[in-house]
Amino acid sequence: MKHADIIIIGGGAAGFFAAITAASVKPDLSIIILEQSKEVLQKVRISGGGRCNATHACFDPKELINFYPRGAKELLGPFYSFGPSQTIEWFKNHGVSLKTETDGRMFPVTDSSETILNCFSDLTKKMGIKVFTNVKVKNYHYKQSAELKFEIITDSENYTCNQMMLATGSSPFIWNLLKTQGYHVIEPVPSLFTFNLPKHPICNLMGLSVPKAKVYIKDTKISSDGPLLITHWGLSGPAVLKASAWGAGVLAERKYEFDILVDWVPDINVPAINQLREEMAKKKVVSNPLFSIPSRLWQFITNNIITDREKNWASLSKMEMTDMINQLKSSSFSVKGKTTFKEEFVTAGGVSLEQINFRSFQSKLQPGLFLAGEVLNIDALTGGFNFQAAWTGGYLAGTEMGKKQE
Repeated sequence: MKHADIIIIGGGAAGFFAAITAASVKPDLSIIILEQSKEVLQKVRISGGGRCNATHACFDPKELINFYPRGAKELLGPFYSFGPSQTIEWFKNHGVSLKTETDGRMFPVTDSSETILNCFSDLTKKMGIKVFTNVKVKNYHYKQSAELKFEIITDSENYTCNQMMLATGSSPFIWNLLKTQGYHVIEPVPSLFTFNLPKHPICNLMGLSVPKAKVYIKDTKISSDGPLLITHWGLSGPAVLKASAWGAGVLAERKYEFDILVDWVPDINVPAINQLREEMAKKKVVSNPLFSIPSRLWQFITNNIITDREKNWASLSKMEMTDMINQLKSSSFSVKGKTTFKEEFVTAGGVSLEQINFRSFQSKLQPGLFLAGEVLNIDALTGGFNFQAAWTGGYLAGTEMGKKQE
C-alpha cells in the first residue's frame, strides 16, 4: 500500500494544475497523480487543433461567466481569485507566453500544445510529483475522523492519503461511484455538437462559411449568433455550437430532433431588404449576391424563390419579396441528430454544484475531497473557457490542499 499527502485522480488540466499549485504552497508534500489512460493531458494536447486554446482574453469576471451555460454563478467568485489575467501571468512565470487572436482566444506563442505539456512535465519532475498511468481507480473509502482520511482501491494496488482530488473529467464510472457516496449527479448529456441535416440540399455547399448568422431553436428561448459553417452532414461553427451548449438538456430530451431558424443577415433589418426593390431595381437578383453572403449560398437561397434567373429586383412580386425576406431572415431546417467532436468531447452534467464549496472546490459532504473540471456540472462555450474553469478550480483546490498540510 502506497501513501501520499495528496492523491489526485485524473491526469488532465485541473489535476496537474492542482498538483503543481499544492507543491508550490508546500514544497515538501508528497503528491501522486493517478491516470487510467496510458497518456496524461490528452485534451490539452489535442485542443485547438494541437495548439491548445489555453484561455480567453475576457478579464471581467462578470462578463466571463456569460460563457458558461452551467456554473456561471458559482464561478464568479473563483474568477476574481484566479481568472484569465492570473492564468496568463502564471504561464508567463513558468516560461510559456500566450498570444491573443482576433476572436479573443489565447494560445502559446509557439502555436503548439507541446509547450504547455512540457511546462507541466518539467514542473512535476522538479517538484517531485509522481505520475502513474494505466491505473484504474475502482473505489475509495472515506474516514471522517481518521488522520488518513482516504483509502483508494485501484486495479493494481491500494493507496492512502490525507487529501484527495477528483479531476476525472466526463467519467461515467466515477460519477456512479460518487452516487454511492451520497453525491447528487446531474445526468450528463453532450454539449458543443453540430446539427445534422440528413440529405438536405444545403449540405451540397459543404465547406462554405458565413461570418455572422443567428440560429434560433424553435419552441424555445434559445438563440445564438456567430460564424456558421455548412458541412457535408449539416450545420456547424460557433453559432451552432453555442446553441447546442445552451440547449444541451432540452435538445437531449427531444432526442436531437428539432427545428431551427437561421437568420443569414442578423445585422440587416426587413425595411433594408424591402428597399432593394428600388436601390437595386435593375440588378439581377440571382447573379448579384448581397450582404456579404457567399455566392453559392446566395444562389441556393434565391433559387428557392425565383425560377427566372434573369429577373431583376424591380420585377419581384410581393409574394417573392416576402419569400426573400423569409429565406434571408428565417430559413427553416429540421435537425435530425448531432455530431460531437469525440477527441474534445464536452458534457453538460456532473456533480451537483450545491455540494461544493467554491472558495476551495472542496466537497461539503466529505471534507478533504476536492473536485474540479468536468467532473462537476460546469461547462462552457468554445474559446478557452473550459480550460479556464479547469485552471481556476485546480489553482484554488491546490492552494487549499497545500495550506491544510502546513
